[in-house]
Amino acid sequence: MKTRRPTIRIREIVEADDPALTRAYKLLSKSFLRHERVSLDSWHASLAERSAGLLTDIAWHLFVAEQDEDVVGLASGTYLGNVNLGVIGYLAMVPAVRARGIGTRLRARLRRQFERDARQTVDGPLAGVLGEVSVANPWLRTLASRESVLVLDFQYYQPSLYDGDKPSPFAFYYESLLRVRSRVPVAELRRILFTIWRRIYRVSRPLEDPAFLAMMHSLGSRRSIGPLKFKPARTP
Repeated sequence: MKTRRPTIRIREIVEADDPALTRAYKLLSKSFLRHERVSLDSWHASLAERSAGLLTDIAWHLFVAEQDEDVVGLASGTYLGNVNLGVIGYLAMVPAVRARGIGTRLRARLRRQFERDARQTVDGPLAGVLGEVSVANPWLRTLASRESVLVLDFQYYQPSLYDGDKPSPFAFYYESLLRVRSRVPVAELRRILFTIWRRIYRVSRPLEDPAFLAMMHSLGSRRSIGPLKFKPARTP
């Protein structure tokens, strides 16, 4: 007789005193290097702002996958109403559940929430989903193979999250939900990047930050940005 797997449920954390918040951050700490992850205080601040009803056209979310009282997966992200886009923050799972579709379920829940945010904020459909991915991550090629996804051909940086740290280079993707796009206008991309740095990462003056200026320089005088061309995969 087969042993039944424990049920995994997915829910959103909405209160800063939820015990699962600390458990989720422990999983985040095991999954991402220190310079790649925001502080636990940042999560607390986002939940406090939400509870106080201070958020307007911006909404931060954290979903967790729980098995009994253990957090075995998480997905976080922010909806930005001024550009009508959802930004994937973090997606992490314990190794034991990676083949059970938990990551897909978490990402789907986060996207559905972004869609609800869009209906409530702009009274229309969500335009797309953005994300940062390490260039070394094998999943990046799979992501780029989707017709709706553009891994954009410019140098993107996540700002330094702690004093003394350097900004982190990542690949930056745009997943369109309204129509397939082959390129993104630079003027639009500049607004998106400024919004992410200013409103998600809370950088007070992006235009005074060398890494942000480096991103702007990488866009150069181009009118639009197309897909990143990957080097051929190495064969054994």
